[in-house]
Amino acid sequence: MSLGVARKLIDSHLVSGEPVPDTEIGLRVDQTLTQDATGTMVMLELESLGLDRVRTEVSVQYVDHNLLQTDERNMADHLFLRSACRRFGLWYSKPGNGVSHPVHMERFGVPGRTLAGSDSHTCAAGALGMLALGVGGLEVATVMAGEPLYVTMPRIWGVRLNGELPEWVSAKDVVLEMLRRHGVQGGVHRIIEYHGSGLASLSAMDRHVIANMGAELGATTTVFPADERVREFLRREGREDDFTELTADPEAAYEFTDTIDLAALEPLIATPSSPGNVVPVREVAGADVHQVVVGSSANPGLRDFAVVAAVVKGRQAHPQVSLDVNPTSRQTLTDLTKMGATLDLIQSGARIHQAGCMGCIGMGQAPAIGRNSLRTFPRNFPGRSGTKEDSVWLCSPETAAAAALTGRITDPRDLPGLLGIPHPQLRLPAGTAVNTAILEPPLPPEQARRTELAKAPSIGSLPDFDPLPATLTAPVLIKVGDDISTDEILPAGARALPYRSDIDKLADFTFTQVDEGYPQRARRTGQHIVIGGHNYGQGSSREHAAIGPRHLGLRLVIAKSYARIHWQNLTNFGVLPLEFTDEADYDRIRPGDELTVEDPRGALRRGNAVIVRNTTRAQTYLLRHRLSPRQVEMVLAGGRIPQLRSTSAAHHQ
Repeated sequence: MSLGVARKLIDSHLVSGEPVPDTEIGLRVDQTLTQDATGTMVMLELESLGLDRVRTEVSVQYVDHNLLQTDERNMADHLFLRSACRRFGLWYSKPGNGVSHPVHMERFGVPGRTLAGSDSHTCAAGALGMLALGVGGLEVATVMAGEPLYVTMPRIWGVRLNGELPEWVSAKDVVLEMLRRHGVQGGVHRIIEYHGSGLASLSAMDRHVIANMGAELGATTTVFPADERVREFLRREGREDDFTELTADPEAAYEFTDTIDLAALEPLIATPSSPGNVVPVREVAGADVHQVVVGSSANPGLRDFAVVAAVVKGRQAHPQVSLDVNPTSRQTLTDLTKMGATLDLIQSGARIHQAGCMGCIGMGQAPAIGRNSLRTFPRNFPGRSGTKEDSVWLCSPETAAAAALTGRITDPRDLPGLLGIPHPQLRLPAGTAVNTAILEPPLPPEQARRTELAKAPSIGSLPDFDPLPATLTAPVLIKVGDDISTDEILPAGARALPYRSDIDKLADFTFTQVDEGYPQRARRTGQHIVIGGHNYGQGSSREHAAIGPRHLGLRLVIAKSYARIHWQNLTNFGVLPLEFTDEADYDRIRPGDELTVEDPRGALRRGNAVIVRNTTRAQTYLLRHRLSPRQVEMVLAGGRIPQLRSTSAAHHQ
């Protein structure tokens, strides 16, 4: 049987189940990645699990999200994270070292390995020929403890790339083309595997751009082969010995297929407020721009910053434009500086910020209300920028640079005629500014066991969650539409994220993007239900978007469909995720209706059909669940942690 890269990776790490689509499989995980917006809860979960030391080959904790220290909370969390790394045996990357995904690719990524990360863009490591999955923090914690990672076996989507990209078009336009064709739900329950002759023209960091935004397509993950371009990347990083070739068999077959002619692509842009709203730049050219931000894990490579510096060199950013540059790693900033590109950016009027996620997660750089902000970021969900009525567009570095100079959305192919700027011919350094000393390695086991966790008063603890009741009766507290993101369920940004380890306080931000009164109603009501449309919970892997509502009394979500990671997070924390079998029933339910699930415990164990009665309207709905028997028991117990505690208590009796 001829296999592609994805199947080879799955088969070599399979520990339970059969790789049959839509069935649950267990995978051995080699590496984990956590960042500070999610890692604080992960470390608290490790403490709750009583873990002595992580069981993975490599686990790394990055501090890249919560970098603005406007009060004591962020630094307190950073100190706690460092102490937890020293206690449990993780690598620690301190604030300013850079965004987790490119730094992990630079220092730790290895072809043929599996990676589980508590960040939805963990899939970026597929650029190196890894099976890299973004999952909830609790799943990462259990993987660190030596448990398999359980996922629903996806279907494999083979995308053939032919040709080479034309001038002024780059890797960001490739993934925007995928989103233009297929939208934010196009990759749901699929692994995207890129192959074809066009790969030869794409560097490993180009592939990172494409793999990263597979999350925006809803894909389980994205994989590329580990070929000569990957070997070249690892050689530049001083890690060629980590290279192992991993390519698809010549006759590999895929369950879905697509083809992209790279030479036929043009500059593309995602209009507000979804990564799926993609149009050619030329169709929206001329719209005023007041902010341009370059950076994020979606455009993290040295090339992506160097091309902007080359375009703006010797020129000034337009007077109405704030040009902001977020270097994605200390290494990239060092290399840019050695090239002289940092000086070119500064002299053009750009503001250079610290290496980290920054504006991508709403941690600073919030745009003015209703003013267009062009960003090389992966997401433009409503309010994610930190401004509730924002107008954020997603584009390539070339398109961003063109807007920075002209003050309006401009097709970068017009720059030669408009400003006499030729297409940049970049000369990147042969080697990179590798500095391994900035990463703190794990302590030896004996020293680690003597390490105390540094828990400031602002560091909370995990809430206790009760089992699913024998009869579930509750009101519908809120009803939302399609593609509601986790940023809308529980926003990130400078206001909310400092409370990430204080669940009671963080819960006050729940659903405030769409309904400011929800937290107060939930606290008054207690047990309640949420109704959702398609792709409920798309976006970030932050499990806070499940924990916060659960803390306020959420026990049941009924939606048309779910985004993979949030569906699992709901299950992990004892919230029952049901789906409409007849989507017309969605329109029959109103906020305030009281719904009853008779004998939910028995119904879940008997099969996947669940009957729900609307006692307010005297209606009955046939719903379904997609939980495995393992997940059913988890929900019944009130979540994964109560289940583990119960199992441990029974074991010691």
